[in-house]
Amino acid sequence: MITVRLPGYIEERQTVELQQTPDQYLQILLRSDGSPKRAAPTSEVIDANVPQEARKEFEKAQEALASGRKEKIEEGVRHLEKAVNLYPRFLEAQLKLATARMDLGEWLKAEQALREVLELNPRTANALLALGEIYRRQKKDDQAERVLLQGLQIEDHSWQGHLALGRVYWSMAMATKDEGQARALFEKSYEQAKHALQLKPDFGDAHLLKGDLLLRAKRARDALADFDAYLRIEPKGEFADQTRTVVAKIKTALASQAKD
Repeated sequence: MITVRLPGYIEERQTVELQQTPDQYLQILLRSDGSPKRAAPTSEVIDANVPQEARKEFEKAQEALASGRKEKIEEGVRHLEKAVNLYPRFLEAQLKLATARMDLGEWLKAEQALREVLELNPRTANALLALGEIYRRQKKDDQAERVLLQGLQIEDHSWQGHLALGRVYWSMAMATKDEGQARALFEKSYEQAKHALQLKPDFGDAHLLKGDLLLRAKRARDALADFDAYLRIEPKGEFADQTRTVVAKIKTALASQAKD
């Protein structure tokens, strides 16, 4: 028996015979129950083997995580841990647990959860991209590049993945003493930042990276446009104050050049 539940929709059940036909494709139409929808239904692969109790813990976790507050994220983590303990092959819960750990800055625990996801399915693009971001933060640039490229090969439309790879190439360029190699890495970083912005034009962090690269290439006027875009999109962002200082210096320099 397959049961599908979604807030705002009538529960649907279908009987499946797996002894004679181990693989079946099911198309289930959910009907509205008339209540306000908290979210539109999304396309999701549901593991029919997930026990009901594990699924309930997962749903509680999603509700807690939705608030974004630290204490609620911690509550969500507890529910996800219960879901995974009830069903260790619960890939969706493992992935959600990893991202929640990342939100809490628990990088080692997040890394372990992502490794468990990849053991279940080595081609889980989100897990590869998230693991690449963790390696980047740990300054493991070679490992970060490898898994990010793997993830982007599966899912090339991830603007976060392209930004992470661009930041990795920036880090690699800053670490090398070979000018030619550094130039090539900065160019790779620039291409990744551009790609991220093609996918999401209002991606503030990608504008910031692109601006830094343009400034380094002595294209101050072009850099200014990206810095202004970052400040417009992320006026209270992590690097907003630093960026305002840089913007002021660029504008002063450009004004001085204009007088000359």
